[in-house]
Amino acid sequence: MGSITIRNLDDDVKRRLRVRAAEHGRSMEEEAREILRQVVTRPAPLRDLGQSIHARFAEVGGIDLPQPKRSEMRPTPNFE
Repeated sequence: MGSITIRNLDDDVKRRLRVRAAEHGRSMEEEAREILRQVVTRPAPLRDLGQSIHARFAEVGGIDLPQPKRSEMRPTPNFE
């Protein structure tokens, strides 16, 4: 089995982990293992590229751009 070391853990996060571990009757280390186990085994929702882009920028909101005026199409060239 592997092991990891977590450096520079915020004091508030450590405190909340300690409280959560106590609520579940586990050590902080076992609580951290359980949290990681739950997160990495949860299936990621499938989204296509359009949904991913929309989700990333949804909070920014939309903008309305003026529609450019269209000119008439040029005639198709005749290569005869």
